[in-house]
Amino acid sequence: MFRKVLIANRGEIAVRVMRTLREMDIATVAVFSDADRTSLHVRMADEAEWVGPSPSAESYLRIDRILDAARRHGAEAIHPGYGFLSENADFAAACEAAGMVFIGPSAESIRRMGSKTAARQMAMAAGAPVVPGAHEALAGPAGARAFARQFGYPLLLKAVAGGGGKGMRRVDADAELDSAFRDAASEAERSFSNPDLYVEKLIERPRHIEIQLLGDRYGNMVHFGERECSIQRRHQKVMEECPSPLVAAQPGMREAMGEAALRVARSAGYYNAGTVEFLVDARGDFYFLEMNTRLQVEHPVTELATGHDLVRLQIEVAAGEKLRLRQEDIAWRGSAIECRIYAEDPYNNFFPSPGKITRLTRPLGPGVRLDGCVHDGWIVPIDYDPLLAKLAVWSETRQSAIARMLRALREYDVAGIHTNITFFRQILEDEEFRAGRLHTRFVDEFLERRKPFAPPPDLESIAALVAAFHSARSAPRTESAQAQRSRWLDIGRREALR
Repeated sequence: MFRKVLIANRGEIAVRVMRTLREMDIATVAVFSDADRTSLHVRMADEAEWVGPSPSAESYLRIDRILDAARRHGAEAIHPGYGFLSENADFAAACEAAGMVFIGPSAESIRRMGSKTAARQMAMAAGAPVVPGAHEALAGPAGARAFARQFGYPLLLKAVAGGGGKGMRRVDADAELDSAFRDAASEAERSFSNPDLYVEKLIERPRHIEIQLLGDRYGNMVHFGERECSIQRRHQKVMEECPSPLVAAQPGMREAMGEAALRVARSAGYYNAGTVEFLVDARGDFYFLEMNTRLQVEHPVTELATGHDLVRLQIEVAAGEKLRLRQEDIAWRGSAIECRIYAEDPYNNFFPSPGKITRLTRPLGPGVRLDGCVHDGWIVPIDYDPLLAKLAVWSETRQSAIARMLRALREYDVAGIHTNITFFRQILEDEEFRAGRLHTRFVDEFLERRKPFAPPPDLESIAALVAAFHSARSAPRTESAQAQRSRWLDIGRREALR
């Protein structure tokens, strides 16, 4: 087993990986940029090294600096987390060339699955159903037009090297195609340094369901079931569940999707943790979408529902151990839900909200897990994704898990910046969500059918007004205005948590 591991990431995922490493009695090395000098992952690590200025291109994406830090600190392995270099085949290859273990799949597997068109071809060869679409990059809009003549509109233009909704455009008519192609290619070039696009038939209001898997270097591989990831905004997941309410209600569906995912992964010579993503149409038919060759943001719900530490398993198989699980060893119990807590303003088109956290109260209690990286007084940087924490809960049933998440969100208090906490409470109280009628346009339709959002009350301002009112009264007072303000603020907070 490794003695020391460097985490080539920041924020909550770096903290989460460190916690498992600490339980395994493995020393940890953090890397940080200028913006993260006082971050929690730096404070938690046994050792830490600065790798550059705040922009990620000058710090967390610098392969040379990451490897230099690992060498200087004597790290034997590198865990990439997710994002940044986690799906960079050149980084995986560079780790191997430097004599360090990359805690993830091989560089070749990353390359094979990193191209969406190559991954589609591999999935078809493995016998997995795929959405009708192009198998190669398009030379221009003409190729998409030819596809539309065969399959009709609407269609989706997608970046060959894409992910996270970048370089993706819906096209509903021929007149929209040229401008959509130009815009998608431009965004793909900016996001992935690759403007190539391909086309797929658009499945209207699909569910987004993914299968978690993990394999070792000896050919052993298992899946950990599905996650429902249909609650998205701008093609980005914001809430996930395990199990999926659809899959749990369909006998044999989990097994069928799991087997399809394993076939795809084996065809790529895959090992370590990975996720195969599917779209599911209104009839319940599923189609291969893509494979993520890393640990997913939403892995906690799988851990809660199965009882297995996926990071620990990653580390064990990366160290050369055989996978200690067989498929029959994996069972699912209860229901888990995760909300991604972002520094963003849901009442202003989800605009990022960096700034200083002036007050922080974390939810606790049975069945509540918080993977976070923030603390009272911390300044949320503008340089990175505004994810603050992942709040996950587990309970015996989906409905009791919803109730538990609502309770946890009511206890979660973050002041000084905007967050999406209240937005999640409204989603969880929605009848369509509670009934499990989910799809990838759920958030858009939810916003359309709801009245305009009213931001939660500014309790500080309300308390100040109450105190000013009392201080203006001429009657004798035995309580100071400041004491009255504090008392009313406490009352307001209690009411907000009800």
